[in-house]
Amino acid sequence: MTNALQILVDADACPVKDEIYRVAFRTRTPVKIVANAFMRTPDDPLVERVLVSDGFDAADDWIAEAAGPAAIVITADILLADRCLKVGASVIAPNGRPFTADMIGSAIATRAIMADLRASVGSKGGGEIGGPAPFRKEDRSRFLQALDREIVRLQRALQER
Repeated sequence: MTNALQILVDADACPVKDEIYRVAFRTRTPVKIVANAFMRTPDDPLVERVLVSDGFDAADDWIAEAAGPAAIVITADILLADRCLKVGASVIAPNGRPFTADMIGSAIATRAIMADLRASVGSKGGGEIGGPAPFRKEDRSRFLQALDREIVRLQRALQER
């Protein structure tokens, strides 16, 4: 955990990496791209590639350990979001939706219900239960706005300390 503003990215399936780089370069905010496989990143000192083992939840564990009040975590993983919120990090989904302490409990419950429903339908040979909606242009725009807002908020909070 660090006291300097940083963006931590759960990068394996993140559709907004280019947007993160653009905002990071403009705001001079360091980014850590965390993945369990090699991933191309810009050749810039603001961007650090963190390669973790391919163990179950290795990237999530690394991010949760590095997160803190000065971190913005980018993830669609609800359980990782919960872990990061508990240590004071800000968490934004790639579609721009912020995860908050007020909503994370219901998001975890919904995730569990959907997992049970998928397992039940699958075991009966029925149809498939759909996953998340396809990623849209509006999601990308909402994400950029949310990331900008959160960086400004955290920069102000860190200056007031």
